[in-house]
Amino acid sequence: MPDIIVNAAAVSDRFPVGTFARPEAPLPHDAILAHVATLAELPAALRAAVAGLDDAQLDTPYRDGGWTVRQVVHHVADSHMHMTTRIRFALTESSPPIRAYDQDAWVSLPDAALPVEPSLRIIDGVHERLVALLRALPAEAFARTYQHPENGTQRLDGVVAMYAWHGRHHVAHVTALRARMGW
Repeated sequence: MPDIIVNAAAVSDRFPVGTFARPEAPLPHDAILAHVATLAELPAALRAAVAGLDDAQLDTPYRDGGWTVRQVVHHVADSHMHMTTRIRFALTESSPPIRAYDQDAWVSLPDAALPVEPSLRIIDGVHERLVALLRALPAEAFARTYQHPENGTQRLDGVVAMYAWHGRHHVAHVTALRARMGW
């Protein structure tokens, strides 16, 4: 993974792969494709991270005050569906406004108690389509933007980098917890 997106000095239980540092300059196409490859690997990496966990383990927070493993998996499905929709809007409209959502409220909804498999299937399908789309885009398409109500103008190259980090970040929450707990 290109190191331009990670602040390694910020590694902690909350940020096990470091914090995301949005690229200020446009990313070269090969760096974008490296992030797309990371997105392609996420479904298998997340499945492997939760493989064999029982309900008690899935309901264990990854850190004090953090979400449970189950909530993390459901959050990744929610978040990456949003990302895919936002990218599609940016590709088909001129710098459209997008909608933010309260991720803490979403992981507290009743469906967050479901088994993780439905969300893992969502992640499989969303990423299969997303990766096919991103790999087919010309380099100049990644300069397209959308307007985030809290974060302002977002370029697609930075969005792809952020969500590549996001997937690694949440997989690391689960794998670090498993290592600490000896699961």
